[in-house]
Amino acid sequence: MNSQQEQFLNLKTLPARLKVEEAAWYLGFSPHEVPILMAEGLLKPLGRPPATGTKYFSIVALEELRKDAKWLARASDCIVVYWHVRNERKTAHREQGHDAPNGNETSFTPPTAQARARSPRRLANAAE
Repeated sequence: MNSQQEQFLNLKTLPARLKVEEAAWYLGFSPHEVPILMAEGLLKPLGRPPATGTKYFSIVALEELRKDAKWLARASDCIVVYWHVRNERKTAHREQGHDAPNGNETSFTPPTAQARARSPRRLANAAE
């Protein structure tokens, strides 16, 4: 835990809206996982921010999510599925004789249709 994160989490009163990095710290995720949760509809920013704009999250909504064990399990499963699909795609790409991807590893790519079909959110909806 870095000092900024520690200072933020030790505040007596948190601000009403949090940026992506602060929301990630508060929920126990990494900042790079927030866009994945947003793409799956598990986390919603305040208002209608532009695609490249700064996203803010309500502390009230985040408090509810933080206390919801089912949501935390779904969010954690979503992250696992995302990286599983991402790694499968990378392995398949290399097996086809292509070179390693050139610098695009850090960009966010939504899960494929196949991964969405077996995503935790869809599996939970199908079970109900």
